[in-house]
This record gives sequence, structure tokens and C-alpha cells, in this order.
Amino acid sequence: MPRTLSAPVTVAFDYTRSTGPVLGRFLSGLRDGVVVGGRTSEGKVVVPPPEFDPVTHAAVDDFVEVADTGTVTSWSWVPEPVKGQPFERPFAFALVTLDGADAPLLHALDVPSPDDVTTGVRVRIRWRAERVGAITDIECFEPAVAEVRGAPATSLEAAAASARSETPEVSRLASLAPQPPAVTGIVVPIELDYLYAASPEESLFYTSLSEGKLVGQRCPTCGKVYIPPRSACQADGTPTAEEVELPDTGTVTTFCIVNVPFLGQRITPPYVSAYVLLDGADIAFLHLILDIAAEEVRMGMRVKAVWKPKDQWGTTIENISHFAPTGEPDADYETYRVHL
Repeated sequence: MPRTLSAPVTVAFDYTRSTGPVLGRFLSGLRDGVVVGGRTSEGKVVVPPPEFDPVTHAAVDDFVEVADTGTVTSWSWVPEPVKGQPFERPFAFALVTLDGADAPLLHALDVPSPDDVTTGVRVRIRWRAERVGAITDIECFEPAVAEVRGAPATSLEAAAASARSETPEVSRLASLAPQPPAVTGIVVPIELDYLYAASPEESLFYTSLSEGKLVGQRCPTCGKVYIPPRSACQADGTPTAEEVELPDTGTVTTFCIVNVPFLGQRITPPYVSAYVLLDGADIAFLHLILDIAAEEVRMGMRVKAVWKPKDQWGTTIENISHFAPTGEPDADYETYRVHL
């Protein structure tokens, strides 16, 4: 096993937010296949519409439908797309000023190579087949000279004219159809992927866990024992080197009863997260307290680690499923007072 360990880590959650009336109108329009901009006090049409005027700071309430065709004003080629980007193949990010707008909109442009895009090129929106009221309802932009509904078109204007050739009866029936509710909220997945490289001291701790041991380090100056170990003593800055194996029993110093559910939660509330001061250590670390009612957990309670089956062990603190009461008398407050 290498001296230092590393592992990929993903931090992810779904961010839920309300849209408000302005962005809600914009997203509702995207769901319906329409691009809505906002007109500012200077007469400029901005897409997406701003919630407040940049000059007067008044709420924007003048909305304008713009075309789904436009002109590329600037672009950047993406030769190696990463996870979460619009395409797995090379593409461009482009600023596109839609016809009828005065400010550009940033989105993906689907072209085979950088040779196929230039500033000033005419493009159009490629709408997603199933739209939900999100910016991704615009799948991307594409060159305006393209096939539309299986037929070649020399321009989007020609294609749009064809699409608008509905009979009055079709238009009347469409207007009578139930209208979907306005978009009032969106859920945006947030994700950060990175490689965590543990220090040699942290690697010692995790490697020891894979062997069923809890190993810290002692400061040669003050004698304090740190677990997980640090590269230097927090009290006097002396490098720590002496390894100390500690028992898997300890004392609850402080704790929190978790009552609120959240995304990705593995345990049904209520349950307890607590700082456990292992016997012989001078710093507590955070873990779960189970096998006891949450309301019965208390400061000074003596606990012992409950290890997972050995075949489930890895280089992780999760080798310990949780801590459980030992049944011993509670520790005297003075024995852990300085560790709160």
C-alpha cells in the first residue's frame, strides 16, 4: 500500500430555488418554445430578462418575445468536454444575440469543428423534444442553414414560415387547450468532482483503519495525542512522529440530535452525531451514536466502536459503523471538560 493515499470525491446536491415572476416567465416561455426578453428603461431587450432595471433599479415588467434565430457575437471552442457539459463531443460555447434582442445569450453551439463557426454566423435554436421549463429546453444552437422537420431549408425564416402555416381552426383549438401552469421553481443539480490526496499522517490513520486499528500520533513536546494524526501539534507546532494505537472506546463530549431529513440521508431521524474522545486521545472526532434512543444520549456517556464485518473494510472511517453505549458509568465532567 502506498505511503500516501488518494481517492476521488464527489460533492453533490440538488439546489432548489424559486424563480420569481421574471425568470419564471422566461422559463415558462422556454417550456412553450418561446424566448422571452425584458425591455429596460433604455429600450434595450435583454435575454434572459433581468429582474431589475440596471439603470433605474425598478422591477422589469415589459416583456418581449424575440426570435429563435440570431447571430454569434463571440465563441470559444471546447475540444475536450467534461462531465455535465451539453455534449460529449467537441462543441463551442457561443454568445448569440437573438433577433429582436440587444444583449447576447450564452449557450452551446453544435458544429463539427472550429472551422465551422465564425463571429457573425447565423444560428438558430434547436429545441429539446420534451421541455420542462429550464435553460436546457434549448438543447443548443445550430447553424441556421439546416434541415428542419426532415426538409432542407435555406434559412430559419423559411422554416418558421412553414411551421406557421396552420389553419385558423388549428390555431383556434390550440388557444382553447388548457395552459400549463407558470414555472415557479427549478431544481439545479450541483456537483463537484475532485481528487483528495491525504497527507502521510492521514494516510497512516486510514491505512490503520483497514487493519481494524485506531492509530494517532503523539507530540514529543507536550505529549498530546492526536487522532486523526496531524503533521504538527496544534498547541506548540512541534512535528508529530510517534505512532500511538488507541482503544476503540471513549467518551461523548458534545453531540447533536439530527431531526431534519435531507437529501442522501442514510439514517431515518432522529439520530445523534457526537464528538467521541477516545481513551488516551486529546482531541475528539465526529461519529454516529446508535443502539440507544436519541433522547438518552448525554455528555460523558461511555461508548465503544461497532465495526462493520471485516470483508467490508476499506481505508475509511466508515469501517466503524457507529459507536454504541458500553453500559459503564458516565465519565466525570472534569475528565473531558478541556476537550469540549
